[in-house]
Amino acid sequence: MHTFAASSTLDVSPDALFAWHARPGAFERLVPPWAPVRLERLEGIRAGERATLRIGPGPLALRWVAEHHDVVEGRQFCDRQVQGPFAHWDHTHRFEPAPDGAEGATLTDRIEYALPGGALGRQAAPWLEDELRRQFAYRHRVTRRDLSLHHRYPPDGASLTVAVSGASGLIGSQLVPFLTAGGHTVRRLTRSGPPAADEILWDPRSQRVEADKLEGVDAVIHLAGENVFGAWTPAKKQRIYASRAEGTRLLAEALAGLDNPPAVFVSSSAVGYYGDHGADRITEESAPRNAGFLSEVCEAWEAATRPAAAAGIRTVQMRTGVVLTPAGGALRLMLPAFWLGLGGRVGGAGQYFPWITLDDVIGGMYHALWTDALEGPVNLTAPTPVTMDAYAHTLADVLHRPAFLNVPSSVVRTVGGEMAEEMLLSSARVVPQKLQETGYEFGFSPLTDGLRHVLGRAASA
Repeated sequence: MHTFAASSTLDVSPDALFAWHARPGAFERLVPPWAPVRLERLEGIRAGERATLRIGPGPLALRWVAEHHDVVEGRQFCDRQVQGPFAHWDHTHRFEPAPDGAEGATLTDRIEYALPGGALGRQAAPWLEDELRRQFAYRHRVTRRDLSLHHRYPPDGASLTVAVSGASGLIGSQLVPFLTAGGHTVRRLTRSGPPAADEILWDPRSQRVEADKLEGVDAVIHLAGENVFGAWTPAKKQRIYASRAEGTRLLAEALAGLDNPPAVFVSSSAVGYYGDHGADRITEESAPRNAGFLSEVCEAWEAATRPAAAAGIRTVQMRTGVVLTPAGGALRLMLPAFWLGLGGRVGGAGQYFPWITLDDVIGGMYHALWTDALEGPVNLTAPTPVTMDAYAHTLADVLHRPAFLNVPSSVVRTVGGEMAEEMLLSSARVVPQKLQETGYEFGFSPLTDGLRHVLGRAASA
């Protein structure tokens, strides 16, 4: 039998910690982005309620069923494996007042476990201990960060009803759990029907919106859009353009026609709006330069929100940078080569890379919901943009790998065509001026800290 324990002190009460863990979405927020874990069903954390997971990659995934027990309201809950890969697993989640009368609480995760396989299992124990240390350092960082945001916004403890499009995408699949674990209600906008009770039909292809279900929602966050990765055939480009311009206009017009519209409409955009600016510093006031297809798409995307703004709804266009997470996007594509020691920069050494962690994308959007001073375009990037050369070497250092196999711009251009020219070779030194001016506090910057967090390479929680 082995025992693992991790503890952290947080600036919230034990009751607040317990309540956060008990709400829908907390489990999804705690799963590290590098871990092959998928939640199939969670009944709750009360005694006798169960969680069913899939652990492992694709078709090799194993079913893991855990049952909760020894629940003490506001102080602890436990879960033990009733089916799964371990010979024994019992996890205690404990929330206690901070010692010596200090404010806050101590969060402790304690796991008693035994590995199957006899001698072979004992050989795997050191690796598992290291992985548990990585995972629970990540879990405690996310818990601290999420609770800090939920206690900062709003000051009066109000909760929102938020309609979200693109809820199953890279950003939405973490934004929705963040909101629900914070006590907010989410109504998903779905393009396929019939919608469930908590869903709203919004189908740009048929120009249909269940506008009556949008009456009275407090906020709308619009994330949906065709994936921009892949060969830009004429048909692909048309889908990219239409999914953003036409889909956004349909939603904005529906919001504008409501009797009881939302107070705020947060719509995605992208730093592709700016085009290639070389080494020049880019703020929200910067105009497009060397613009191509992506810039045209972003201009149409943002223009499509005008009906909502004209109706008096505070409208924010989040110009998002390259989102760093091993769960998807650019970092996921780069990781295999870097793990093999075959990584390096893509394109010119001096071109700028406007990065941001997924957690700060969520935090920045949440800040936009509550900050009345934010309106119009807002750069959603880290405050420390780096060159592609610096990015490649930082990623390699975090992974303890070399970075010497650079891919020249000419090769990238030949292989990737127009898509590569705009997405991989365009230089955008974007800074989040409006977010900083309105007091948003980034959780993960500079780049080393951001990469260590999302890859589980940080030294502590």
